[in-house]
Amino acid sequence: MSDFKVEVKTSEVFPEVKILKPDPWFDYRGEMWTFWEKENEILPEGNEWKISKFTRSRKNVLRGLHGDNVTWKNITCVWGEIYLVVVDNRPDSVNYLKWESYIISERNHLSVLVPPGFSNAHLCLSDECLFHYTQSYPKEYVDWMDQDKCLKWNDENIGIEWPIKNPILNWRDK
Repeated sequence: MSDFKVEVKTSEVFPEVKILKPDPWFDYRGEMWTFWEKENEILPEGNEWKISKFTRSRKNVLRGLHGDNVTWKNITCVWGEIYLVVVDNRPDSVNYLKWESYIISERNHLSVLVPPGFSNAHLCLSDECLFHYTQSYPKEYVDWMDQDKCLKWNDENIGIEWPIKNPILNWRDK
C-alpha cells in the first residue's frame, strides 16, 4: 500500500455516489497523488475496473447524460475544469430524477464514483479539459451508443442548473 491516502465521502444527495479526495504530495518538482489502488478498492465485491477512457473537449462542450444499469464509473478531470452532473435514473428510487453537481479539476483532484442506474454528464468549463473515467461492468462492455439510461441535458422534469444556456452538443445529446 502506498503512502498516499484518498478520503472517501458519501454524496449529500445520493448515498450510493462516492466523492474521492486524494491527499496530494507536493515538492519543488510539482505534485503527486493516488487516483486508485487495489488495496483500497471502492467497488462492491465482485466488480473490478475493466476499461479506462479519456475524452478531450473544448470550452462549453456538454457530453451526456449517459448511463446504464450495470456500469460503475469513477470520473475525474486530469486537465482543465468540468461541471459534472449525476442524475438518479432508477424509476423505483426515492431520488428518481434528482441531480447533484460537482466542480472537478486538475487542481482539486476530486473523482466521483457513479453507480449503475445513474446517468452522468460533464460540461467543459475551461478552454480545454481532459475527462478521465474508469469503468467496471459484469460481463460485456456497454458502449456509449448502447447505453440505455440517456436523458436530455435540459429535461424540464430534472431541472439541472447548468452554468451556460447554449452548450455545444453532438446529435445524440440534443
